[in-house]
Amino acid sequence: MGLEEIVPAIFLIAVLFLVLPEFLRSNSKSKRFIKNLVIWSIIVLSIVIISFFIF
Repeated sequence: MGLEEIVPAIFLIAVLFLVLPEFLRSNSKSKRFIKNLVIWSIIVLSIVIISFFIF
């Protein structure tokens, strides 16, 4: 595993660490939670795919 794989992984974990507490606090209802979880999954997946093609 090279540096080009470690840096994006650290970046995504750091973003998750910063966003997750407020995300869980603001999504008390399950329907809203699922909707926001899907949106964030799409965002994270697109970042991973873009970083994969760039590096």
